[in-house]
Amino acid sequence: MAKLPELNIGDLKIPVPIIQGGMGVRISLSRLAAAVAAEGGVGTISAALIGGLKSNLTLDDSTIADIKELTEQLRKASSLTTGVIAVNVMVALTNYCALVKASAAGGAHIVVAGAGLPLNLPELVKETKTKLVPIVSSGRAADLLCRTWIKKYNYVPDAIIVEGPKAGGHLGFHFEELENESTMPKLANIVSDVVKVAVKYGAKKKIPVIAAGGISTGKDIADMLKLGASGVQIATRFVPTYECDASEAFKKAYVSAKKEDITIIKSPVGMPGRALNNDFIRRARKGEIKFNCFYQCLKTCDPAKSPYCIAEALINAADGKLDDAVIFVGANAHLTEKIVSVKDVMRELVTEAEANL
Repeated sequence: MAKLPELNIGDLKIPVPIIQGGMGVRISLSRLAAAVAAEGGVGTISAALIGGLKSNLTLDDSTIADIKELTEQLRKASSLTTGVIAVNVMVALTNYCALVKASAAGGAHIVVAGAGLPLNLPELVKETKTKLVPIVSSGRAADLLCRTWIKKYNYVPDAIIVEGPKAGGHLGFHFEELENESTMPKLANIVSDVVKVAVKYGAKKKIPVIAAGGISTGKDIADMLKLGASGVQIATRFVPTYECDASEAFKKAYVSAKKEDITIIKSPVGMPGRALNNDFIRRARKGEIKFNCFYQCLKTCDPAKSPYCIAEALINAADGKLDDAVIFVGANAHLTEKIVSVKDVMRELVTEAEANL
């Protein structure tokens, strides 16, 4: 039985090639990230609205609150483990630049940037050791990003995460591509395309490719490694764990979910998203949700045209107020059966992956 290969991102040596995906709002914080890192993977804190949503704050005040809480979560994670900790920062956030800088200043080993193409990421973390890992959904996007970074900053990504159409949360695909599973782009094909891009631009520095989106078993991990990926990113499997920072109600929603409960929604961000089709989603589709926009936390959100506040809906989800929440899930969320420990999840994934290599 083959042993899982170590994942190397620059000078970071990661014993288990599994990155826990960043889940916002406030789903993956220091407790979950530290637990995954302690098992040899990469634990990820989501920076999205990490300080919460408060009606009496301006955007500048909210940014200060986000940075304060992000710094505290990084401190907590580093007190719990010596493993590798990443921060996921959405490009669509209005305070994206400030949160990237705060992540590096707070000691994050890696900044992962998605929900938009992070074309200016290298200029935000100059003279730091923080590794830069963009998320893309196609070989074309990976090529554009590499060309831009090399031309403007003489820098290639330290790794690239390839997120396929079966991921949870916001997705970098068109609605038409997601409506029918038979015509949905295949993650294997996208990974192969991005591996070619990584080889093309990785002559001086190897660019590991991390496969993501719908990966839920050890066999999935082995399949991606055989395609040339150096590791995988997994999010959904880590929600129904004791260490996940979300409420028990949120975790139980995953455990009780059926395949037919999972749907594609139109997010106020302007991107499709995958979520559970609960009563809130049904009311939102009918235009029945009343809300106030305290400040425009997302660049691409138009409050005047939005059917609901995505920030408020996601915070409600994390807090267990599921009747007024958007519950983001991956395509295989229905396969989770019970709440277990991170150690158990990691052990199962590694054992099955090694058996399939």
